[in-house]
Amino acid sequence: MSQLKKGALLSYISIFLTNVIGLILTPFIIKNLGDAEYGLYTLIGAFIGYISVFDFGLNNTIIRFVAKYRAEKDRIGEENFLAITMAIYILISILIIVIGICLYFNLDFIFNDSLTIFELEKAKVMFLILIFNLAITLPGGAFTAICSGYEHFVFPRIINIVRYIVRSLMIFSLLLFGGDAIGMVILDTIMNLLVIIINGYYVFNKLNVKFKMHSFELLFVKEIFSYSVWIFVFGLVQMFQWKSGHIILGINVDTVTVAIFSVGIMLGTYYGAFASAINGVVLPRATQMIVNNESGQLLTEMMIKIGRVIMIILGFILISFILIGEEFILLWVGKTYEDSFMIALLIMIVSTVPLVQGFGNSILEANNKIKSKAILNLITMLLGVFAGFNISKEYGSVGMIICIVSALLVNSIITNIYFIKVFDFKIVLFFKKTFLSIILLLVLMIFVGSGINKLTTEISWLSLLLKGFILVIMYAGLSFLIVLNKDEKQIIHNYIKKN
Repeated sequence: MSQLKKGALLSYISIFLTNVIGLILTPFIIKNLGDAEYGLYTLIGAFIGYISVFDFGLNNTIIRFVAKYRAEKDRIGEENFLAITMAIYILISILIIVIGICLYFNLDFIFNDSLTIFELEKAKVMFLILIFNLAITLPGGAFTAICSGYEHFVFPRIINIVRYIVRSLMIFSLLLFGGDAIGMVILDTIMNLLVIIINGYYVFNKLNVKFKMHSFELLFVKEIFSYSVWIFVFGLVQMFQWKSGHIILGINVDTVTVAIFSVGIMLGTYYGAFASAINGVVLPRATQMIVNNESGQLLTEMMIKIGRVIMIILGFILISFILIGEEFILLWVGKTYEDSFMIALLIMIVSTVPLVQGFGNSILEANNKIKSKAILNLITMLLGVFAGFNISKEYGSVGMIICIVSALLVNSIITNIYFIKVFDFKIVLFFKKTFLSIILLLVLMIFVGSGINKLTTEISWLSLLLKGFILVIMYAGLSFLIVLNKDEKQIIHNYIKKN
């Protein structure tokens, strides 16, 4: 099995563990911290998230340039590029510390109307620890990016899986013995430092990568930033898009509302993670296709091939959440969080098309034609956040998310027009081959699933698990009959026969 396939498989294992353990651990964390402190924990995490965008998109830039240098067999160029980017990272870490200190002394002013004096004191301690965390993890992330550029996906993903399991066990023990949100932040910082050291050892000793500055030219630095700045804008948009609500609700409402919003966002991002497992390993392949000047038809066929796999996976999650998601949230975290269902569902519905078209974004990155898309994302996000800031005062977390996903929908429509104009993507063909059969399947599943829900009004874990099992069997059977094409069925047949 290739590194690409193993990497995608390990990503799904990681996502499965992350989701399952997260679903188990979240109510335990909420119970031990309380709604208010859990909201505070997510609020400060979101606030720090804004500073994390000062990565300036260098991680994705490293993947793209390393893949490019490897395709061109330019070892000296790679060494020089990595040395320059690490020097830039050091400067960024210093900048983050300076900005963090400035913000630290203004936390009282920012959250004076929504946080208590006790909450503000805890917030300040967590903020300082997380600033240090960020200053080391941003440059440390370069090692994972280098592995991706080399198409070595297995090792860093195994380390990530081990890290998550160990962290979860330690979080459980910490809270069991009376720990709080500050202890959780300290634990995360220690774990991140260990992962950086391990990944660094792998890059230097197993991949034999060198950081060596052969020459320093401002024009080359300009070339790096001409690409990375728009990745930075993408990161900025993603951060504001999903974390702005935490800050706005923390200012306009209270920490409990932040907690409710946070749970909905968490479930929505879990959904997106199933797509990113595949989308996260295709940038090197996209770069190779661009270097080889592949046609719009071939690029579309690749996007269809990848998109169909993603859509089949997302389709099951979406339909299951529509049918039993509300019941799950009630059992999982309680009635207080019932608005989290609508928040998560809106994210899932509106983000499906962009997630399925993730390969298209990789093509934009690989071809350095990301500027227009980044500007579009920034404009639509700012409009959505501005509207959400005003609406959330009256309509709370649901009003906030409606504004955000509305902006995302407009963005998705314009992006498809851009794909057609710039790369000659056959978008009609893409939607026909990727979505037509799955939509028919979803309609059938909703019709039958609604009937299953009416068989019992009991709300219990046993009832939920039984419904979930029935949905799995139905979806698998109907997918094979309705969705899978001849080639995909043959792949499954060959796999079963082989094993």
